[in-house]
Amino acid sequence: MTMAINNKRRLLLAGAGAGGLAITAAAVIAQTQERVIKVVAKKFDFTPGEIRLKKNQPVTLEFTTLDVVMGFALPEFGLRADILPGTTARIRFTPDKVGQFPFHCDIFCGSGHESMTGTVIVS
Repeated sequence: MTMAINNKRRLLLAGAGAGGLAITAAAVIAQTQERVIKVVAKKFDFTPGEIRLKKNQPVTLEFTTLDVVMGFALPEFGLRADILPGTTARIRFTPDKVGQFPFHCDIFCGSGHESMTGTVIVS
């Protein structure tokens, strides 16, 4: 009788361990499915100017510039970055609200700087 109970315990523990592995594997797979969006900043434009994201899906924005020092600011999410020629600036975040959120260059880059804007759309 004791042996039968111990075997049942082993089976239950093995099943629980396998379930834990499955959950861990799912979490690792979900992390590797993070979106990476490349954004190019140039006088006086962001490409793309419209970035579509999903709520609660992690994303990394990768910024490069073709000409001068630029900035990126997405105030609704408290995000900003300096974008320097010859480097890649990265911002990783998970949008937690739905809507349309404006972003802009926050480092003066010449006449036309005021029109260097875009929109993040989270659905």
